[in-house]
Amino acid sequence: MLRGTREALTGCHDLAMLDLDGVVYVDGEAVPQAAEAIAAAREQQMRVAFITNNASRTPATVSAHLRRIGVHADDADVVTSAQAAARVLAERLGEGARVVVLGADGLLESVRAVGLEPVGVEDDADAVVTGYGPDVLWRDVMRAAVRIREGLWWVASNTDQSIPTSYGVAPGHGVLVETLQRFSGVEPVVAGKPARPLLDETVRRVGGERPLMVGDRLDTDIEGAVGTGIEALLVLTGVTDLPTLLAAREQERPTYLHPDLRGLLEPHPEVVADGGVARCGGWSAHVEDGRLQVSGEGGEADWWRAVAVAGWAHLDRTGRPVETGDLVGPPSAVAR
Repeated sequence: MLRGTREALTGCHDLAMLDLDGVVYVDGEAVPQAAEAIAAAREQQMRVAFITNNASRTPATVSAHLRRIGVHADDADVVTSAQAAARVLAERLGEGARVVVLGADGLLESVRAVGLEPVGVEDDADAVVTGYGPDVLWRDVMRAAVRIREGLWWVASNTDQSIPTSYGVAPGHGVLVETLQRFSGVEPVVAGKPARPLLDETVRRVGGERPLMVGDRLDTDIEGAVGTGIEALLVLTGVTDLPTLLAAREQERPTYLHPDLRGLLEPHPEVVADGGVARCGGWSAHVEDGRLQVSGEGGEADWWRAVAVAGWAHLDRTGRPVETGDLVGPPSAVAR
């Protein structure tokens, strides 16, 4: 279920595609050890790309933010779902096509960059593209909905249900996508994770023959990588906690698992599963009467690997996630 390696992931892969929120930063501030791990990966000749489903910010805005928190980034290192959506449009429509843009500056800039002409919602158009934009007017959404129902081709930057803001978690672009879908009966072409275009656009822009997706979300980062045939590293600095990890469906399970981005710099020991017991680096995990049991001692990463394999085996066998009781993580991490 998890793959073991004898060398660090920097030796197995030549491109790390890093999700941003929950991987590189949380609430706008750098995740501990993230900047150092990224710099060390680059020193070992690994390309690094920063990828995001957020279509509202331009690459220049994102890279400036990263530099402010101590992570080196050039504009060309950042790839957004807006850029992926623009590529989807350009490949089908060709240069000079007219596109209704419902979104923020990041989406508008990306559409122009591939030679398409942004137009208003009432203008003649070949397609409509939508993305998160807090200033998009409801009357424009209504008009676009009617035009989509009447046959105007529709590309959506992403289907994220939520977005972090300074005032808490708020509805994301996916909520608008669902509204347009229900009204029009039309499924859009989606550019962002877990759909394929964003990952393909990242490889096209940044290069690399052995890419690795690095994320904190099972349903976008990891599922997107699995569906694209790309290996994935799950880090636990974002939204995935123990119950979420152990409930992961087969298409949401990563190739590798580590508490943070230092996992790029280390070999990943194999988890040995035998007789219902998963063992890794001194830890043993099994399920007894539907409840996860862990014993032994060792490193934090190995604890997570052992419990993940034991939990997934139980889920596959019974169809039910294992109960975790009072467990939330390895003893050393809980103590911190």
